[in-house]
Amino acid sequence: MSNPMVVTCSPHIRDNASTQSIMRDVLIALVPALIASVLVFGFSALLRVIVCVIFAVGSEYLFEKACGRPITISDYSAAVTGVLLAYNLPPELPLWMAAFGSIVAIVAVKQLFGGIGHNFANPAITARIVLLISFAGPMTTWVIPDTVSGATPLGLIAAGELEKLPPVTSMFLGTIGGCLGETSALALLLGFAYLLYRKVITWHIPVFFVGTVFVLTALVGYNPVYQVLAGGLLLGAIFMATDYSTSPLTVKGQIIYAIGCGFITFMIRIFGNYPEGVSFSILLMNIIAPHITNLTLNKPLGGVSK
Repeated sequence: MSNPMVVTCSPHIRDNASTQSIMRDVLIALVPALIASVLVFGFSALLRVIVCVIFAVGSEYLFEKACGRPITISDYSAAVTGVLLAYNLPPELPLWMAAFGSIVAIVAVKQLFGGIGHNFANPAITARIVLLISFAGPMTTWVIPDTVSGATPLGLIAAGELEKLPPVTSMFLGTIGGCLGETSALALLLGFAYLLYRKVITWHIPVFFVGTVFVLTALVGYNPVYQVLAGGLLLGAIFMATDYSTSPLTVKGQIIYAIGCGFITFMIRIFGNYPEGVSFSILLMNIIAPHITNLTLNKPLGGVSK
């Protein structure tokens, strides 16, 4: 036969996307938030991003070199982890703590479990929680520049100082206190639009995550707009809850996962002693994501249910 038909087993390659191209798109999507953080907090924000990226990439290279593994820093995944970790840090966190967090993210959470695709939890989220537990003071100390209005909105809400909350426009643009990459909703939404356009992620996890927090906080009498714009909800929902390795593979599973993230975030914010709950919610749902996938897998045509 001159033109034989080739039939192979799934999965079938549908496009030319690679880990490198996907991570490059994520880095591009993170640029608006970087610009916003520098405009709001100054070049100290850029310095912390650079430190986190250098130590993330460097620790991945050194660990893989020492273990005789293929060097994977060219896929940009370590750089993405470094940027995301930096976005979850206060503007004045000591640089050595930021560097330590990057090493924890890459070595303890990613490489010790086999590298990209094998980690059980999002490295940046886990490293942030480790830093929060280890250095609670610096991780919750907010040095607010003159250009920023007030303290962190979630802190004001938790303290009952609602009259001091900044206007919604300030929260949307990002001229408020908070972690480096979480303050500007506008910048994060621009990144979200780019990722959707490039088909790097789908809308299910971010929309159901944010929507769950919006609805539940509205039901108990809180202003849902402030809950969405304050803290790391948009950053977590768009860039970290959607991590391929640690989120369910099926659409139904992603919806369940996102609702779980939103519910846990709501419970911690409203009823917990800590004003923010995004990081903890994503980590907890990361742990059960494989089980959600298994429970929501479609039965193959002609297959038998187990």
